[in-house]
This record gives sequence, structure tokens and C-alpha cells, in this order.
Amino acid sequence: MKKHKVLLYNPIAVFFDMPLALLAIGSVLDSQKYEVIIIDGRIDENPMKTIQTHLADAICFGVTALTGRPIKDALKVTQEVKKIRQDIPVIWGGWHTSLFPEQTLKDEINIDITVQGQGEDTFKELVETIVKHEEPATVKGICYRNKEGKIVKNPPRVISKMDAFADINYDLIDVEKYFEKKGRRQLDYISSTGCFFRCSFCADPFVYKRKWTAISPDVMVNKLEELYNKYKFTDLNLQDETYFTYRDRVIEIAEKMIEKKLNFTWAATMRADQGSRMSLEDFKICADSGLRRLLIGVESGSQEMMDWLKKDIKIEQVYMCAERCRELGIAVQFPFIVGFPEESDRSVEETVRVALELNSMHPDFRTPIFYFKPYPGTTITDNVIKNGYKLPETVHEWSDFDFVGSIGPWVSEKKYDFFEKFKFYLKFAYSNQRNIYKPLQLLARIRCKYKFFHIPVEKKIVDAFFKKQQLA
Repeated sequence: MKKHKVLLYNPIAVFFDMPLALLAIGSVLDSQKYEVIIIDGRIDENPMKTIQTHLADAICFGVTALTGRPIKDALKVTQEVKKIRQDIPVIWGGWHTSLFPEQTLKDEINIDITVQGQGEDTFKELVETIVKHEEPATVKGICYRNKEGKIVKNPPRVISKMDAFADINYDLIDVEKYFEKKGRRQLDYISSTGCFFRCSFCADPFVYKRKWTAISPDVMVNKLEELYNKYKFTDLNLQDETYFTYRDRVIEIAEKMIEKKLNFTWAATMRADQGSRMSLEDFKICADSGLRRLLIGVESGSQEMMDWLKKDIKIEQVYMCAERCRELGIAVQFPFIVGFPEESDRSVEETVRVALELNSMHPDFRTPIFYFKPYPGTTITDNVIKNGYKLPETVHEWSDFDFVGSIGPWVSEKKYDFFEKFKFYLKFAYSNQRNIYKPLQLLARIRCKYKFFHIPVEKKIVDAFFKKQQLA
């Protein structure tokens, strides 16, 4: 029996994480009935040409859409696909369609269906309706344009347990090409979905309704062992929103990894309150299992601002995690955000102080600083809209949105100038530097200590010789 071909596309972006969303939905389809083709605009030298070789006999075309610049390529490719085959069902999923399920269909006639939230079961049911030439009226978690052209929003889907989706088929992509692009044999993996927490600057509470589910330790470690033996990766990049949600699960996984002698390092996200509930021995078990780096979001050095953000952590918990990681030589990224609406000068000063202190604790500690830009689906964004702030209004306008590299109207030119200089010097001040940069490092430490960034000759020289990467 000839298999039904399912065509999936990952849009162009500047990062090279493996397309886990497409791998997830592609892996749930019965391999005896379906042939899944994943095309990645970041990997394929001519993605449209590759799409054309498969389009004639494909039953559907799926795209994952992250809010921001990747949408521009997603729109371009979608429109090209429809020019070639007007009859093919085009399905968009991902963060953007979870935030704007109906608007995306209204704005772009070439998109037929949008998927919201966890997509594995949804996509499996959708494909089955397409094969049967039926309308997806009973498929939960989607919006679609029916035969009369009316946009229909179906009921939401309850989040499913992750164990059912643990068997990801990485053979659907060329893993070696991602290793090559990354410059290391790093495998991307996600072991949990959702988040229990209520941070007012984050869209997770809106998308996942503060639900969380994870792959059980036995299932996860057995899968990692299989993948390790197959692909010989040296590093595991866990893409979970909050990997350390349950201490017992994390420790059991780490112990099983040690037991199986899985010889790779790993990196993950941790909330400071989660880390503060772990003992030094717990941290040591994780380090012994290969933990090399944590990402611990701080957001602000001001406890008052943290509380306003509903972060539900304490500054003391951040320092506790930092001390334990310093003792064990675990690298940490401590991201901060400045430029929130009505943020006080005192709050900004506290952020500068805490970022500098954390950065100086260990050469492998980093404190990247970003500017707040209203992101759809967050409580803060809802509030600033009520006060007159205008978000992009169409999917086409959202394609010009840059969440990472841009600033909101609450960041003055003076504040922006200060932080751009502060970030530059902080990057050199305490990290390990080659001998050629030692003089710059000494100057950077002095400048950071006294907050003296006038006449930044060193920054101008470095900026002139090293091209800054554009983010999306």
C-alpha cells in the first residue's frame, strides 16, 4: 500500500535548534501509513525546490510558526505552496497560532487550519480527517476555514501525558547536519510540556493554562540511551520550560544516567525557587551526571519588581543557586529584563548591581540583559494595551516583530545607551579571556565598578571589527 506523504516545514531563523515541534507531530503518525518529510529552511540550501519535489503527492503541508521574523519566511513559503497546489490543506501550528488562532486565518487566505497548544494528538486526528476528505469538525484544539469559508474555532484540547509521545523519531531529520551547524554534537530534546507558574511577562500561562506534564524517568533515560548509542552526541540541550519542576524526578533521571554511564554533558532551565529546594548533594548528583550549564531567569534585581512580575522567587534563592553552582563549577546564564512599564530608577539600579555581582562570581556565569517588549498572551501586555499601546494587528505585521533584539517605548535613549555599554563591558569583565583581551578586561572591570561608560573607545573598536549577529 502506498503511504500518504505529509510535508512539514521549519522556517528560516538565526538559531539551529533541531525542529522538535515538527519531530513531535511527525513521530506520532503511523510509519506504516504515512511518509513524513521535514524540510528545514535553515538547513536546506534550496528549501522551495525540495518542497516542489514532494508537493504533487503530499496530502497536507504543515508549518511551525514562532511569533516574529520566522513568520516572514513561513508566509512566503506558504504562498508559494498554494500557487503550485491550491487544493493542498495548509496547517500552521506553534506559538503564534496558539496566541492568534482565528486572526491568523483571517489575515492569510492561504492558511486553512491553525493548531493551538500541544499538537501531537491534534495533528494525528487532523491528518486522519484529511485522508478521509472530511471536515475536522470534531478535532479539538484547532481553528479552521470550513467549506463555506467561515472560520470555526473548535473546543480546546486538554494537555496529554508526555510518556505517550516519548518515542521521537530523529531519523526524520539529518541529525549530522544540525551537529555541523551548531559546531558541536549537541542533541536537542524536550522532556516536559507546559509550566505551573504565573509570570506576568510570559505567554506560557495563556497557552498551557498553568498545566505541566513530563516523560517519566525510566522512559526518558532509556530513550536517551538509545539516542546516545545511535548518534554519539556529546551534549544534550534540554528545551523544557522548567526542567527542574520536581526535584525527585530530576534526581532519579540523573542517577539513572550515571548508572547507565551515559557519557555526555547536559544543559537545562531551572527556576531559583526550585534550585533553592535542592541540597548541595542534589546539585552534585546532577553535576556527576553531566550537568554543565543552567539557565536561571532572574528578570530583575529588585524584589519589588520581581513581585510585580509575579515571578514568585526571592533574590536570596538566586544567590543560593549561584553559590552552589560556583562550588561545583556549573556554568549559569542569569537573564535579566529592563524597561518594564513604570519601572523605577531604583529597580534599574538594583538590576545593574545584582547582574554585576552574579557575573563576577565565576568566569562561567553570564548575565544577559534584554529589553522588555510586549509579547502577546501576557498579563503585562494586556495591561499596556488598555493604556493605549498598539501591538501588530496582522500576521504580516507580526512578521516584522523582534522580541529579542528590540526595545519598547519605556526605554529612553539614555537608558538604552547605558545598557548597551554596560552589557558590552560586562561581557569582557569577568569571563575567561585570551591574553590579547586582558587589557580590555582590566578596563572593563574598572568601568563596570564605577559605572563609567563615557567615551567608550574600546567598544567602538570591537564593534568595528566584529559583526553583531541579528537576533529574531
